[in-house]
Amino acid sequence: MTISRFSDLLEEARRQPEPQRLLFVFTRAELPDHPTEAQRRRFERGEGGVLTPVLCVDKTPEELSDMAGLLTESRRTGVDWDIVFVGALAGHGREAPSDEQVEAQLERMVESLKMGSVEAFLALDRQGEAVRLG
Repeated sequence: MTISRFSDLLEEARRQPEPQRLLFVFTRAELPDHPTEAQRRRFERGEGGVLTPVLCVDKTPEELSDMAGLLTESRRTGVDWDIVFVGALAGHGREAPSDEQVEAQLERMVESLKMGSVEAFLALDRQGEAVRLG
């Protein structure tokens, strides 16, 4: 199945035989350190910049109904974001991933994103549509 929006993600996660935890790393577009004038102009046009992780959370597919619900919940944090990266962590048999496994995977996701490695994750905009970065 091709996942092109948040609803596809939820549908696919709920279809899996093992319990799933969806891992979300919310990022904000910012200027890089010591930007050039060209980078500054591109950023002001809404292009370029770097995506900085600002918030992490994990949810079971059953805890989520739609992108609007995730947006509402994220607004309560008071943290602005532009793109959310999503990963999934499967349990074993009927056992869900442990909190320690989830925390370790979220930390790996954050480090990967800080290094610019985004290919392994689904990137979604605030409307829940998949975004292709590059």
